[in-house]
Amino acid sequence: MRKRQVVVRRSEEGSATSSFTMRSVRYGECQKNHAAGVGGYAVDGCREFMASNGEEGTTAALTCAACGCHRNFHRREVETVCECPSPSANGA
Repeated sequence: MRKRQVVVRRSEEGSATSSFTMRSVRYGECQKNHAAGVGGYAVDGCREFMASNGEEGTTAALTCAACGCHRNFHRREVETVCECPSPSANGA
């Protein structure tokens, strides 16, 4: 099960035109160093973040079902989907 988060940002530089930037965010492989306590370096090989069975917005949803660590340990991949003008900039 893949979850994608879409971030919509409005950029206004003080001009009459503004635009929306839509970005798709996904979390890739786990980069948590499980051997840091003994002075080594080892990752568990989790290839992609899979949210646990928690409800969206809870701490359980931020835990990976495969490796059990927090989402912040997974590599974040941001893809810009489109940069389009806002409807108010088109006179609508």
